Amino acid sequence: MADQDNERLLEHSYDGIQEYDNPMPRWWVITFWATIVFSILYALNVPGIGNGKGRIADYNADMARAMALREKMEPAGVITDSSLALLAGDAAALQLGKQVFETNCAACHRADGGGQIGPNLTDDSWIHGGSPSAIRTTINDGVLAKGMPEWGKILKPDEVSAVAAYVASLLGSNPPNPKAPEGTKTP
Repeated sequence: MADQDNERLLEHSYDGIQEYDNPMPRWWVITFWATIVFSILYALNVPGIGNGKGRIADYNADMARAMALREKMEPAGVITDSSLALLAGDAAALQLGKQVFETNCAACHRADGGGQIGPNLTDDSWIHGGSPSAIRTTINDGVLAKGMPEWGKILKPDEVSAVAAYVASLLGSNPPNPKAPEGTKTP
């Protein structure tokens, strides 16, 4: 027993203490090398490792499905001034737009749209265009330089359209103490 202990002692000593040479358990070493092999195969995107044809093909398929779903929800070219004008005639859409406006927009534009930190939405002067589609684009994309968030990343597309229709319906509502007109007049 003493000879086996002496064989396991390493030759160096520090402060009179000698170390044993204790190898790692075999199961641990095998697991360690298996993870290295798996990570190499995973990084090379070898089909059969994981689900499907490889992680990049899976990502591309997921992106194609998401784009198709987005096109189904909001097809390109459907949001026009006339479609938003039709939406402005829908009482349920205007109610949804008013609710979303009061929840998210009233802090800057006041509940009546008269303007506070943000511009007055009831006059015919607009900073970024006063057509219904321009209003929707401004709401959707935001104006980060002026502090308006990109509501399209937070709200659903139908909510953005409803808010745009509601804001367009505020034109000429003449609230008390409105903010002075900003931007250019729209015909």
